[in-house]
Amino acid sequence: MTDQNTPPELNDLRSQIDGIDTRLVELLAERQQAVARVAELKKEHGLPLYHPAREEDLLSRRRKQAEAAGLPPDWVEEFFRQLIRRSRVSQSGDLVGHAVRPGAVILLVGGGGAMGRWFESRLGAAGYEVRVLEKDDWADVDEMCAGVELAILAVPIEKTEAVAHCIGPHLPETCILADITSIKARPVEAMLAAHKGPVVGIHPMYGPTTSSMDKQIVVVTPGRGDESWQWVVQQFAAW
Repeated sequence: MTDQNTPPELNDLRSQIDGIDTRLVELLAERQQAVARVAELKKEHGLPLYHPAREEDLLSRRRKQAEAAGLPPDWVEEFFRQLIRRSRVSQSGDLVGHAVRPGAVILLVGGGGAMGRWFESRLGAAGYEVRVLEKDDWADVDEMCAGVELAILAVPIEKTEAVAHCIGPHLPETCILADITSIKARPVEAMLAAHKGPVVGIHPMYGPTTSSMDKQIVVVTPGRGDESWQWVVQQFAAW
């Protein structure tokens, strides 16, 4: 809106700013299209989403560019950090459907809990065959364990050790046995004692309401057969 007291030069400058803002939005849309293509290539080649060295190099170059242009480097860095994060979140959404080990059968023991449901949703979206074993399903435990490549204990902390001893004898020897509790020493010891195959302790440092895996932390505690369960770690990295 303008009024008769507004200097014509001010109106001209406002129009100029509007034009710049329009071009900025168009450039952001163009950048987002390139980001989508990057996500496709990363998914196709199994590459990790987060590349910290590249991000820091980009930010360093933008700071130097800002300083040369007479802009506050901190402000420009903040803007690009937000832009980069938005790109990562977008890419992580595209990579949800990427399976590091296509066709693998995964058993969630206690999958009816909040974190169990999170894993069922994520693993199912990636294309894995997911089976859920609850306390009422133990009569069919051998059938449910047949052909399983990864069994995840998603039960309360106080039940993890007992459940590990119960499920261990029913798992194929090549199956990976993992837990997701927030304590690691005793659960890993229990899994090692209960199962002769690969064992790994996992602690996702996030809750079941997490919608984006952007920069989330997952603690991995080696147990046995490190080479066998590397694909599990790679799956988190892909997400």
